[in-house]
Amino acid sequence: MFGLRAYVVTRVHGFERRLFSTNHFVGAARVAVVGGGAAGFYTAARVLAKTSNVGIDIFEQQIPPYGLVRYGVAPDHLEVKNCISKFASVAMDPRVRYFGNTRVGTQISVSDLRSVYDAVVLAYGASEDKRLGIGGEDGNNGRVGVVSARMFVAWYNGLPEAQDLHMDLTSHDTVVIVGHGNVALDCARILLAPLEHLARTDITNRALTVLAQSNIRRVEMVGRRGPLQVSFTTKELREMTKLNVDIVCDRDLVERECSSPEGHAYLLHKRPLRRMMDVLLKHSVRPEDAQKEKQFHLRFLMSPAEVIYSGGQSVRFQTNVLEGLPESARAVSTNNCVDVPCAMALRSVGYASMALCGVPFDNVRRIVPNIAGRVVHNGDAVRGMYVAGWLKRGPVGVIATTMQDAYRTADALVMDLESGAISNPLTSSTSLIDAMLAQTRVAKTRVSYDDWLRIDAHEIAVGVAHKKPREKLTSVNEMLDVIGCSKDQ
Repeated sequence: MFGLRAYVVTRVHGFERRLFSTNHFVGAARVAVVGGGAAGFYTAARVLAKTSNVGIDIFEQQIPPYGLVRYGVAPDHLEVKNCISKFASVAMDPRVRYFGNTRVGTQISVSDLRSVYDAVVLAYGASEDKRLGIGGEDGNNGRVGVVSARMFVAWYNGLPEAQDLHMDLTSHDTVVIVGHGNVALDCARILLAPLEHLARTDITNRALTVLAQSNIRRVEMVGRRGPLQVSFTTKELREMTKLNVDIVCDRDLVERECSSPEGHAYLLHKRPLRRMMDVLLKHSVRPEDAQKEKQFHLRFLMSPAEVIYSGGQSVRFQTNVLEGLPESARAVSTNNCVDVPCAMALRSVGYASMALCGVPFDNVRRIVPNIAGRVVHNGDAVRGMYVAGWLKRGPVGVIATTMQDAYRTADALVMDLESGAISNPLTSSTSLIDAMLAQTRVAKTRVSYDDWLRIDAHEIAVGVAHKKPREKLTSVNEMLDVIGCSKDQ
């Protein structure tokens, strides 16, 4: 089936790897995956499992693979990162090539990829975050204002471009987080967790040093609606209960919302939410009863209005009331205001995908329009273009959600390959692809998966020496030094 030549077999980190003297797959369909995170790797895994006559190239702008699994998952959630073993087996499949440190859209265009690949899968996720759109959000006279929670997470997880993030954890004992999702809870937990807890994780030493100097003893996590409309999960809330902190909330409001006829009927069909409300009521105290040094305040019915800089920094919130049934309740302002002093605020109100030149894009929903993963433009399918992950459905769900979503996209792609709808061996081959890439900067900047394995081994070795799972390198130059080369940036 393939025109394969001689190969040798090696074993790296427990995986058998075939290193071919040539990477030509005669007659094989060629697929480009843009994005080396969970959506990209799960799509590739499914395609590889469903058809053998295929070659896949994965393009990732960062040097390391795995996207938010590396740079978004909380460092104390090591079990969530177990999917990396599956991704590693994909990357080490002889039909797959990894192009790290490669920026599609600048170094190489989507049109370039489409000219030499049978199919292009867009899986580059959501790299921006939604703004609050309030006065003072961007800081004033040296005060930091509102910082992106996405970038804060990236900072403590070691993303190189987040390492110069301007923060303030010392001028006040409080941080305000706007948003009631899991990312917001992750940020709160990292800010309040004891250092000895974090020191056993893969959080960077640089982040540990900064957190060791932090004066933050109180986190206010604020949402515009009520307790029955929160987006975080019971698992995340339970983790907060394991810390030596007071969980503070308006217990009367929670009890009232849960016991109202509408709330009671709603919770009958929302068992996970009902369990979470039980956990919240079991472990929370009223504000007047909070006594511990560190406190986590969960506040409801408040919308940010502006950031005030007068003798420090405060976030001004408008208080709200709810209108409508719990499943569709709207927050309506009362025009009353509450000011919350803080060192800084974090916004955690959602991620947003960005458009790429040559790709249809819905600027309202911030996704690539598609039907079952097939990209569409003006209602018609775009031949050979597919989309997976957050770029396909919006930034919602967990890694398991992304897996199922990616599998559906892969199934559509394989169906089109098998029907002959997109495969054209006359216009797609490894030699044609490599000739096209040679005309771009990719050859000068590419970091291969073998290169990554050397970086990976280095991080693990340094981490073991410090009794950590790994010590992440936090700059591109550090990574390039490990693999002993200099790449154009």
